Amino acid sequence: MTDDPDKTKGPGGLTMREVFEQVQRARARDRAADKSRNALLQKQNRWQRFVRFVWDKRKG
Repeated sequence: MTDDPDKTKGPGGLTMREVFEQVQRARARDRAADKSRNALLQKQNRWQRFVRFVWDKRKG
């Protein structure tokens, strides 16, 4: 068995380098999803605050 991670095969038949690259892509994808989810929540919260502001003005 070699110690070179580019040639060492893992349990799925992928080299350690390929596994590492897949993990990096998955982490980047997860980070991008978190950013977009947070952006949508902020817009929704601003909209809700605006609606409450207008609603309160109509009541008073």
